[in-house]
Amino acid sequence: MKTRVAVIAIIVHDKDSVEKVNALLHEASDYIIGRMGIPYSKKGINLISVAVDAPQNVISALSGSLGQLEEINVKTAYSDVITDQP
Repeated sequence: MKTRVAVIAIIVHDKDSVEKVNALLHEASDYIIGRMGIPYSKKGINLISVAVDAPQNVISALSGSLGQLEEINVKTAYSDVITDQP
């Protein structure tokens, strides 16, 4: 199986959506390298960046699921680092 390194940027506009975001990230926890969350209370948003090393379809599914949530913006940046995993 080939995996790819990517960074998923998430902007949460509604604090009520944070639990749904966390639930989706928990489901993908086997692929998450690291995560950073920054509450930006002055603007009323939360910024989350998630580094993953996962198969392309897992990254796309996670990004798509996150993007379907209300009051969430998601963008994914893919690296050229693609490796074979046993």
